[in-house]
Amino acid sequence: MNIAYLWVALGGALGSVARFWVNGIVSEKFGATFPWGTLAINVGGSFLIGIIGALAIPEGRLDSQSRIFATQFLMVGVCGGYTTFSSFSLQTLNLLRDREWLYAGGNILFSVVLCMVAVWLGWLLGSTFSSMKGN
Repeated sequence: MNIAYLWVALGGALGSVARFWVNGIVSEKFGATFPWGTLAINVGGSFLIGIIGALAIPEGRLDSQSRIFATQFLMVGVCGGYTTFSSFSLQTLNLLRDREWLYAGGNILFSVVLCMVAVWLGWLLGSTFSSMKGN
């Protein structure tokens, strides 16, 4: 087995547990009417992946071994388990940095619209299964 999968899995587990923990703390403090916990996680995860991403680029401060570890364990694993919004944010930032305005705008538009449509369709399908009577 490639060690990269182990790093991603371990990081993902830590990120997921951190997401559950942070969401509970924030929701308890500020209430669950508005998804403050999710917002805090998405903003915090985006901030964290921005720091790591800047350090992990070839011109960054990390050597090649550290860059691989930071990318696999921290960015894909921890940040990916904590919030995939952080990956979306970094990829959009990279498109903006590359002056790919149309692609950056498209990524934002398509991600929000298509994900909202997908969650709605998933909700409809799940509701259909949920309302079926068992035999």
